[in-house]
Amino acid sequence: MTPQRPVVGVLLAAGSGSRFGGDKLLAKLDDGRSLALAALDALAAGVDAVIAVVRPGDAALHALLGRSGALVAVCSDAAEGMGASLACGVREVQQRFPQAQGAIIALADMPWLSSPTVERIANALRRGAAMVAPTHRGTRGHPVGFGASCFAELQALSGDEGARRLLSARGAELELIAVDDPGVLRDVDTPADL
Repeated sequence: MTPQRPVVGVLLAAGSGSRFGGDKLLAKLDDGRSLALAALDALAAGVDAVIAVVRPGDAALHALLGRSGALVAVCSDAAEGMGASLACGVREVQQRFPQAQGAIIALADMPWLSSPTVERIANALRRGAAMVAPTHRGTRGHPVGFGASCFAELQALSGDEGARRLLSARGAELELIAVDDPGVLRDVDTPADL
């Protein structure tokens, strides 16, 4: 029997939280967990491993995510924006898990995502999907899964542009999964969002 190729979660946690007023990902939810930890827990439940991407100098977040089971990667060019962080995370996936079937890119400021949603995206990647995204009531959300065939394009990202262009260019390959999970659309930008 051939061993299953891993699906790896990439938790993008390298933003500065400027609209929030700083340290957004360490802010506490009603259950006492930080945003980052809640997002990590939901992602980790559906994948084989998680790589968390943090910015240089964010020692508290680095320590929290590492203690909680994530492999932590410091993105030296995180200040350039989400594209740079995403590229860094996918490079880490390829270095640490060269046989990966795919990666699920999740945002650390989306703590209300449900684990079953992540599991459905991971299962679609395991079945060979090139790109997978959840929808809730007709609106596409996060996280987005990418098969290994997309890794080269993801690693070429830079600046503040995420994977939107790739999703547009290869839209015919995008598998949408309808989920009853409003957490795929809900993020935290300001303290009022909590």
